[in-house]
Amino acid sequence: MGSMDVAVLGAGATGRGIAQCCAAAGHAVTLHDDDANVVMDGIDAVEAGLDDAVAAGDLDAETRESAVDSIEATTGLEGAVADADVVIETTDADRETRRALFADVEEAVDEGTLVATSGAAVSVTAVAAGLRNPGRAVGLHFVDPPAAPLVEVVVAEQTTEPTREAAVSFVDGLDRESIVVRDAPGFAATRLGMALAVEAMTMVDERAAGVAAIDRATTAGHDHPVGPLAAADERGLDATLDALEHLQGALGERFAPPPVLRAKVEAGDLGRKTGEGFYVWEGGEPVEPSEPDPTPELRAESPVDPGDQSPPDAGAEGESDDDGPDGSGPSGDFDDFGGPVGPGDG
Repeated sequence: MGSMDVAVLGAGATGRGIAQCCAAAGHAVTLHDDDANVVMDGIDAVEAGLDDAVAAGDLDAETRESAVDSIEATTGLEGAVADADVVIETTDADRETRRALFADVEEAVDEGTLVATSGAAVSVTAVAAGLRNPGRAVGLHFVDPPAAPLVEVVVAEQTTEPTREAAVSFVDGLDRESIVVRDAPGFAATRLGMALAVEAMTMVDERAAGVAAIDRATTAGHDHPVGPLAAADERGLDATLDALEHLQGALGERFAPPPVLRAKVEAGDLGRKTGEGFYVWEGGEPVEPSEPDPTPELRAESPVDPGDQSPPDAGAEGESDDDGPDGSGPSGDFDDFGGPVGPGDG
C-alpha cells in the first residue's frame, strides 16, 4: 500500500503515538484537535518521538526528516478529513459524542474513506451507528503507540469484509502486527493485560511475593518486556481502576479491582505521574518498590525436635490412598496446594 492521507482526530497521548506511527511509515498525517495549543504541543511531541526513534536506531535521519515534513496540524475538522483516505478518532469522548463526531466526519469525506475509532472502552458497533454507511467503520486499537507493535482490528457488527481487509492492509503497511478481533469488551490485548494485572495485585494483597518479585516472574519467567505492576504504574493506577471497573461491569467479578489498587488510588498514589504507586518513581523510572517485601518469619536454625515442626496438611476429611473413582490413581496425585500433578512435576 502506497502513501495515504491519514487524519488523526485528537492530539492526546494516543493520537500523538498513532500520528508518529503513520508519519514514520510514509503517510501524510493531519493531526486535529479543537484546542490550538494542544494540537501544536502534539506536533512537538511527535517530532520528539521521531528523534527518540532515531537515537534508538529504529529510524534513520532521512526518514525522520520526511516524516516531520509530512505532518501538519489543524483545529478545523472539515479541513482535517476532507482529503483523508483513513480517519482515526482517538479522543476520550463518550459514546454519543463519538457517534456525533463520526456523523460529522462522514459529511466531509469520500465514500471510500475508512473511518476508525481507536478507543478500547467504547463499542465500535455503537459508535458506527452514527453513520449512514456503518459498514465503513472499524476499530483500530493501537496498543501503547508507538512503543508496542500490535494493532487490534476490531470488527463491528456492521463492518463489511472490504473494510476489514482495507484496515488490515493499512496496519500491515505501518510495519505493525495486526490481529482481527470481535467488538467485545476489552478486545484481546486489554482483556489479557487487565487479567494479569488483577492476579498480580491479588498476589500483593495476599502477600504471596513482593512487588519486584511478581514483576520479575513475568519478565524473567515469561519474557514480558515489563511486569504487570510496573505497567499499571506507567498506565496510571486511576486509569487501571477505571478499566477494571468497566470490564467488571461487562464481564463479571473476575475483573473486580483488588483492594490494594483501590487503596492506592484513594491515597493519590497513581503511579509514575505522581511519583509513587507500586513503585517509587524518579526521573520517569521505577527505583524501588513502594512498600517492603512480605518477608516471612524465619527460624534462626533448623529444628531438631520433630515436635517443633509443623505437621503437613492432612487434606480433605476422609481422604485416603485409595484409587479415585476413575481408577487414575490414589488421591495423592495432587500437590500440596490441591492441584493435580502433571508430567514433569516433582
